[in-house]
Amino acid sequence: MPSRRLLIPFTILFFCLPASGARQLSSQTFSSVLPQSTTAPTDFRQVVIPITNLKLSGPAAEAIMGTGFCLDPGCRFIVTNYHVAAAAHPQSIAGQKVLHSYLATGPSDDDATPNRNARSFEIRNYSLPRDLALFELRHPLPRHLGISYSLDLPEPGQVVEIYAFPKEGLLPVRSLLKFQGTFTGETTTGLLAFDYAPLGDKTILPGASGGIIVDAATHKIVGILNGIALDAPHIALAVPVQALFDFVSQVQPCLAAAIFPPHHNEISPVSPDLYPKHTIPPPPAALHERPPEPFEIQILRRNAQRLADSMRNFVAVQTFAWGSGDKPPSSVATYELQVLNGRQKFRKFPEGKQRLDNVPFPPLNTAMVPGGEWSELPAMIGTELNLKIWQAPDSLFEDQPLKVFQYRADPEDAICRFNSVADFLLFSVNRIATVGCYGEVWTDQHFNILRMSERYELPRKWKDYQAVLTYGWLRRPYESLQLVPLSISSQAVYNKKTYWCRGRFFNYRVFDSRVTMVAN
Repeated sequence: MPSRRLLIPFTILFFCLPASGARQLSSQTFSSVLPQSTTAPTDFRQVVIPITNLKLSGPAAEAIMGTGFCLDPGCRFIVTNYHVAAAAHPQSIAGQKVLHSYLATGPSDDDATPNRNARSFEIRNYSLPRDLALFELRHPLPRHLGISYSLDLPEPGQVVEIYAFPKEGLLPVRSLLKFQGTFTGETTTGLLAFDYAPLGDKTILPGASGGIIVDAATHKIVGILNGIALDAPHIALAVPVQALFDFVSQVQPCLAAAIFPPHHNEISPVSPDLYPKHTIPPPPAALHERPPEPFEIQILRRNAQRLADSMRNFVAVQTFAWGSGDKPPSSVATYELQVLNGRQKFRKFPEGKQRLDNVPFPPLNTAMVPGGEWSELPAMIGTELNLKIWQAPDSLFEDQPLKVFQYRADPEDAICRFNSVADFLLFSVNRIATVGCYGEVWTDQHFNILRMSERYELPRKWKDYQAVLTYGWLRRPYESLQLVPLSISSQAVYNKKTYWCRGRFFNYRVFDSRVTMVAN
């Protein structure tokens, strides 16, 4: 059975091994890594940033110019286009050192196409609808901020504002320009097209790539400027915000959960439980046999078991981000998850060759790695009859009606076990404790599971293991809809400090095998 693994200093490992996988998110919320900014700036120079890098070309110096903007409210992450990052390779932005660069595309992508640079006419191969790059700075930029995003496609004729730092002359000194425009539609390459009006004699020129396009009414970002149409110079082209969300969800999943709004009623992986832990009244003294469960709980158990059975064979990519407290992630990783007959294997994505039983710990002194909660928790809800389940009052999420169920198991129910392993290199000490666990299950009106939470009441130094799992519908051509894991967020407390691991699932490839026996 996949394990929940906790790493503490001095080579001591802690493993959580549930009998059927129960834990929960307590009534206190998961704290978001960063709060989302909801107020529009009075000066977009707080949001949009010029990117310039001087390159020596013989005796002369050439200025490579682009534009970027603050991804997060604290402005520690800067977004621009891939083609800007590939040309400029900035080592610092606005005086802050670049620690990491993340690229959403590259010349080896299957959908990469030749694209001409409007400045140098150089040809680069990359995917146009993923023309994005992300820079992580050592420290946030002072007096800068990020703004909100809209994942919805703009309506035809919707009025927008375009903010960028195009090149204005021979000198590398530039000013932020604002252009008015309207949305005209999507291109065949997956970009958004906007008809814009020149600002006097000024137009969108090289250096503007990486600017932002915002809705004029809400000032939410709707696209990332990446060029102009070659055959229509007053048509600006932009990468959709959905592509930015997908990219950030891969490289910084917890950051994506904190700054992007839920899309299409997707439940946030850091959402809190709706109700406090339920107190179970003692059974009647004259009760001699187990009473039948309510009809709604029977349906929940059946759907939970069906969900667990449907996830026994698939391949997906799973991201991981580790951190502590309210800080940004200290380490990130991406693995290909291969599930065959319910057993999971991991391969470093995309270049890894070795298949691993567990995700390696990150290079941190203290960390935790979640296991197979995404499948074990539905199986526990479906099959553990000693698990006490009751229906809570219905609720709403983003105007979507939800059915809410709570569950609990006491230590004497022998459902949830915690196995701690203290590894001292020369020998190890195992301690297995049966613990109490409880949590919530959210479903739609048809009892399809959308979110599950779990919590262990741990007796050791690690306290309050909590996890939230979200599920959504996978739509594949010529196949019926299928519920699959979307995200996982887990945390635990060690020595009064909270450590967490969060991630998302994407790039699903579901496979199955069926054999039909035909009598001759």
